[in-house]
Amino acid sequence: MLSKKMEDALNVQINKEMYSGFLYMAMSAQCTEMGLDGFAKWFMIQFHEEMFHAMKIYQYINDHGNKVNLKAIAAPAEKFDSVKAMFEKTLEHEKTVTKSIHDLVDLAKKEKDTASELFLGWYVTEQVEEEKNPSDILMKFKYVGKGDNPGLMFLDRGLGERSLGVPSDFSNGVK
Repeated sequence: MLSKKMEDALNVQINKEMYSGFLYMAMSAQCTEMGLDGFAKWFMIQFHEEMFHAMKIYQYINDHGNKVNLKAIAAPAEKFDSVKAMFEKTLEHEKTVTKSIHDLVDLAKKEKDTASELFLGWYVTEQVEEEKNPSDILMKFKYVGKGDNPGLMFLDRGLGERSLGVPSDFSNGVK
């Protein structure tokens, strides 16, 4: 069994991961409205990854015989000024999630919960990628320039080649 503190903190993290998914779904929807299907696909894949992150924690709590306690998920912003602004928000948001994961690791250490500390190690490593991806894309925006130009379409096409690297069917749990 997980301590009550760890159970509560992990439940909060499920909510944060699901909010992240909603944020990326909102970004995907706006990209679709803008006719930028590659960006839309990139953000929709990000949505699925965040749901996978939430489901891993959900499964972990259940595997320990603790209670999953879901809360309301805040609505994300409906509109963003530009696609570049979406990636700036993504990077800022992922840095916040990274801090949250590190706080969970600190709690696991304080609680002497080695199993949770080891479990959370996957998230620590994952967050390196979660911050690197938008950072790399923002670097590419430097070459695209301002306004509508062929560079934006080139970047859109390139990001549209992303494929989902995590399961999206959670009906049999997650591993």
